[in-house]
Amino acid sequence: TLLLYYTKKYPFVISMPETEFIEKVAEAPAKVLEKTVEASEKISEKVGEAFRVKKVKGFWHKLGPGLTTGAADDDPSGIVTYSQVGARFGLQMLWTAPFLYVLMATIQEMCARIGIVTGRGLAGNIRKHFSKKILITLTALLFFANTLNIGADIGAMAKVTQLLVPQLGFGFLVVGITIFSMLLQIYLPYKKYAAFLKYLTLILFSYILVAFMVALDWRAVLHASIFPTVLFNKEFLLLFCAICGTTISPYLFFWQTSQEVEDKVSKDVHPRDIRKMRLDVWVGMFISNTVMFFIITTTSATLHRAGIFNIQTAEQAAQALRPLAGDFAYLLFAIGIIGTGFLAIPVLAGGVSYAFAESYLWKEGLNRKLKDAYAFYGVLIIAMVVGLLINFIGIDPIHALIYSAVINGLLAPIIIVFVILISSNKEVMGKYVNNTIQKIIGWGVFGLMSLAGIGAIVVSLI
Repeated sequence: TLLLYYTKKYPFVISMPETEFIEKVAEAPAKVLEKTVEASEKISEKVGEAFRVKKVKGFWHKLGPGLTTGAADDDPSGIVTYSQVGARFGLQMLWTAPFLYVLMATIQEMCARIGIVTGRGLAGNIRKHFSKKILITLTALLFFANTLNIGADIGAMAKVTQLLVPQLGFGFLVVGITIFSMLLQIYLPYKKYAAFLKYLTLILFSYILVAFMVALDWRAVLHASIFPTVLFNKEFLLLFCAICGTTISPYLFFWQTSQEVEDKVSKDVHPRDIRKMRLDVWVGMFISNTVMFFIITTTSATLHRAGIFNIQTAEQAAQALRPLAGDFAYLLFAIGIIGTGFLAIPVLAGGVSYAFAESYLWKEGLNRKLKDAYAFYGVLIIAMVVGLLINFIGIDPIHALIYSAVINGLLAPIIIVFVILISSNKEVMGKYVNNTIQKIIGWGVFGLMSLAGIGAIVVSLI
């Protein structure tokens, strides 16, 4: 609608070359966000000397793949999981946010370090040092899980958009969201695209704002964050497995490693590169788990307190929140779902493309033009189209998420083994191998994810 309006009002845009026009359209959100950040920096400058924008700006520029990877973890599917946790169990599972933060950040830091040191993605390293047949099997399963997730996310974004603009049809929205996301990934230059994803992470703060709009018992929140509550029943165990699978996901491993390779400027590795990467990863994962923390807190204080214990879709969570937290909180929550979807879908599709390209030694990378990496972009397009079609063939989105979670639960511990072995290999990593603490945490994550994966399957069959 907006495109039709502007082309009628400003007919000269039609004379632009097609790729230039698409690029201009794709650039618009990033430019708006950039202007917003610049404006906020100018306002901050006037607040006082205590808050120095230059320091914040310098800190912001140090963040990159770690920030976008962490933010992409809070996709619409993840939001549904966290909302269900808060609605069903209140604050009883809030401790999982700080607990999983350390585990998630440790594994993602290993992945990032592998990319920086070897100059190869995770799939490329598995291919070189282990069995190609195992890699292809893992990649095929990753494709299946990610396309289901993409389909569920696209559907959730369309449904939530309909809450805000009821006149728009579901079919029109899912097709529009898919095409827009593909155009961004294929035609927007990598540096601008990376900046777009980076600025898009700011949408996550909408969930933190929502938490401060509802009445919270902060003493109870603090207690639930520190002291774990464990219930030995089917629903609690299933949601715990779902949280583990949503937070520590295989597609994040592949994306993180490959993005570090694309962001790498020099072939040489310096200690400052590792320090910068660690800051980026730990900050990104902190933001991810903070959002998880506040979604559970908000839904606990609103939905759970009001006796709404079952949330199955993202739009249902937003609708249920409206009468309890107000229109503005509802609007922020809904916008957050749409924004995180646009952030997560490229990571899901891109993660599969990198895995396939490295498995078969294709030319790869979002920094390449379409004509220079047909196979890489072909997989990306196929993943997006399959995700789109899931919304038209009658697959229930909740079942799609369950299937995706089960596959990820099986994949995650297997891939974590490869991540630990590669990042602990001195011949591969040199002086940047895992230290003892990292190894202990890494194998602990493997054990937890193995139990979670098996548990999810067993509990689902009971």
